[in-house]
Amino acid sequence: MPTSGNVYEDLGFNDAEAMLAKARIVAEIVRIIRARRLTRTAAAKILALSQPKISGLVNGHFQSYSQGRLIWLLDRLV
Repeated sequence: MPTSGNVYEDLGFNDAEAMLAKARIVAEIVRIIRARRLTRTAAAKILALSQPKISGLVNGHFQSYSQGRLIWLLDRLV
């Protein structure tokens, strides 16, 4: 079965483009956390989030975050 290239669109999400954009930002956040070998506790301090929220992001739970908030988090890591 051919895909659109956007898993969120293929799954029928109404906001598929926004979800894909947010997923890409989160993927970069996670990549930086891993590249810097930050613990989730250390990442939480840098990002001003709780450790459970960092765990949620790393595990793909980002739907409640706005794209602007995710960009802000990414900016804190670079």
